[in-house]
Amino acid sequence: MNTIIFDLDNTLIWDEKSTDEALDATCEAAAQSEGIPAMLLKEAVLIQAQSTFKELAVYSYLANIEVTAMEAMWARFDDGTASELLYMRKKAPLFRKEVWENGLKELGVHNEELAVLLAETFPIERRKRPYIYEDTVEVLHSLSKAYPLMLLTNGTPDLQKEKLLGVSGLSAFFRHIVISGEVGWGKPSPKIFEHCMALAGLCAGDCFMVGDNLYTDILGANGTGMANAWLNRSGKRPPSDAPRPTFEIRSLREVAGLLL
Repeated sequence: MNTIIFDLDNTLIWDEKSTDEALDATCEAAAQSEGIPAMLLKEAVLIQAQSTFKELAVYSYLANIEVTAMEAMWARFDDGTASELLYMRKKAPLFRKEVWENGLKELGVHNEELAVLLAETFPIERRKRPYIYEDTVEVLHSLSKAYPLMLLTNGTPDLQKEKLLGVSGLSAFFRHIVISGEVGWGKPSPKIFEHCMALAGLCAGDCFMVGDNLYTDILGANGTGMANAWLNRSGKRPPSDAPRPTFEIRSLREVAGLLL
């Protein structure tokens, strides 16, 4: 085993927690302003974000590089040369406003000014919360002494780089950082895994993938014959038709033992 490849979101950084708390804080601000239930607004906004995201003219491209609707709710899209990213640079503020405006309307609130305010508030609240798992730095520090490490993450270049920079010293552990929005393919496409191997001058048998997502990290690694570990921190039971990982772990601290 030569190189360990790590996923970023919900493997090294706790993106779900960051997004959930930021959404709670933003909806609470709306609740105080309009006297509406924050939880109902949160549910409405999550639904509206998904449906509005799928209506975007560049949805196919964003889905291909695995940008999520909630990431589009705070990304600046100010990095990258793809025409679709340039489009989103202009479209994103309107997209966010529409999501919040329609979410409010679901609760009978017609307030465009408030929708604009909430669309601007959520990115601020999200950027206040660069959460990281308690085992992340410890494990990366230990493994980097014995193995070259690589980061493979789906998303827009600006947002994934911002997430990395949000945790001091995190990017320094990796010899290569591969972002789907920079190469044009997202996990689970074999192309992005092959790109990683070409960067390091390795074959699949020299690499080991660690990630939390069965349908991107594990499916993609399986497709190239790369051994892998599914990080299942919550101990959830996978669907019966889900890709099967080489190993299943509950903590990053288990990775070293698997390699030995």
